Amino acid sequence: MINYAHVIVDLQAGDTGKGKVAHSLAKSGEYTHVVRYNGGGNAGHTVYHNDQKIVTHFIPVGVLYGIKSIIGPGCVVDTSKLRTEIEYLESFGFDIRKHLFVDKRTHIIQSKHFLEDLQDTIIGTTKTGNGPAYRDKYGRKGIRVETRSEVNKIDIYEELHGDQECKVLFEGAQGFELDIDWGDYPYVTSSHCTVGSAILNGVPPQKITKIYGIAKAYRTYVGNKMFEVPSDIFDDIRRLGNEYGATTGRKRQISWLNINDLIKAANINGVTDLIINKLDILEQTKMRLYNNDKLLSFNNTEDFKSYIIDNIKTNCPLVNNIIFSMTPFDI
Repeated sequence: MINYAHVIVDLQAGDTGKGKVAHSLAKSGEYTHVVRYNGGGNAGHTVYHNDQKIVTHFIPVGVLYGIKSIIGPGCVVDTSKLRTEIEYLESFGFDIRKHLFVDKRTHIIQSKHFLEDLQDTIIGTTKTGNGPAYRDKYGRKGIRVETRSEVNKIDIYEELHGDQECKVLFEGAQGFELDIDWGDYPYVTSSHCTVGSAILNGVPPQKITKIYGIAKAYRTYVGNKMFEVPSDIFDDIRRLGNEYGATTGRKRQISWLNINDLIKAANINGVTDLIINKLDILEQTKMRLYNNDKLLSFNNTEDFKSYIIDNIKTNCPLVNNIIFSMTPFDI
């Protein structure tokens, strides 16, 4: 029985700190399940657990707290890389195989998908095979986990409704601006990155009581499209914010926050709790954002925050909580 579900959704182009939010929320002990609801090895969540830096790609962060953690049917999984990630987390002393499950409907990234993805020169993918795997899924010629007798000795999961009690935290990957439908097509990912993707993982919409929308105080993007206007200040932000991809190590392109895009993403995803990370990075550089095409500058942090709060309160009726977070993360 599903008691309730909370969803974490990225409101930008990924890399906003979703993993840190999931890690912080899982620490509360409120949840019985943590479910990764989209994407695959193209995502990287970096967290600090007991002062140790840990990077995950497929595995939900709930396993770090001994919470039942599920790679959901909206994901694709490379079984070889999953095995490597399990062994990596086990090296820290975590009992991963006791708490990790893979949904039987999850599709497997095959070697042919990886080889095909290596040929991409247009989108700037992470070369992890996700796109071809999702294409075969929707072409009805993919391979699902249920067809394998075991996946790296990880138990196969049936569905959330089969458990006696479910207080679910849905952990997302990538971001709204990379969504296959809502992003800047074709410079998008191959999965759905909205709150709707969490519903597709097996929870009634009525059971979702909180939606955490995550953004940064500035924007970043990794891929082949032109996103950043060359500027020394963006070089400073990249250096101070350590803006390099957790999966590929590529440097992230930088731009200023766009308040209109943030409002749109928050409303489409029904965000109730808005978290804006890395405010301290702008405190060390410039406090700026876009309203439509107009670039606004602010003299201090409070004016910057007040402008965002006023616009969100005016235009996003479902948002009832706004949190600004610094890089030493906590909520």
